[in-house]
Amino acid sequence: MFEVEIKVRADVDAVRDRLRDAGAERVDARRQRDEYYDAPHRDFAETDEALRVRRETPLPDGIGSGDATTDSGDSPVPSETTKITYKGPLLDEGSKTRAEHETEVSDAEAAAGVLSGLGFEPAATVVKRREFWAFDGFTVTLDVVDGLGEFVEIERSIADESAIEAVRNDALAALDRLGLDGDEQVRTSYLGLLLADEASNGAN
Repeated sequence: MFEVEIKVRADVDAVRDRLRDAGAERVDARRQRDEYYDAPHRDFAETDEALRVRRETPLPDGIGSGDATTDSGDSPVPSETTKITYKGPLLDEGSKTRAEHETEVSDAEAAAGVLSGLGFEPAATVVKRREFWAFDGFTVTLDVVDGLGEFVEIERSIADESAIEAVRNDALAALDRLGLDGDEQVRTSYLGLLLADEASNGAN
């Protein structure tokens, strides 16, 4: 499976209004706490791969509800779900398209224990609130990310690698209809942005 994705910095309130005006459907809103891992056998920063354990909980009132910084994620949360995800290197120079494999697990602590037992070590944690909308055959995500700010992502999962270019062009057109410029996309992951920000602050 391939995930064709484009991400831009944007005012999520303004984009939400445009989605409503365009007749888009609000699908879900969730708080996500992503624990990323380093591998014992290769450097994911060099190979442009990622392995994470994601814990997420519903936000019934949208991303304006709750505080993404107050819950450490160390204690069980009602309705919490956990997924393990592997993301491969970027495949396309015009988007954030990657091969992706993801599965849900029933016990977050057990999953972390399995990874730790195999030599994988926690590298960084990304916490965000996300609101999901269905628009023109894509999922549009409004993101508020701790320490990084506000972003909008548009994505679609496909099985055929040969369709990447066509889907990317459709995504760019959909962004344009929302008043967003795909030429200003951010191809660095939230993890990469967070680590770069921490490195910059550490150097000051």
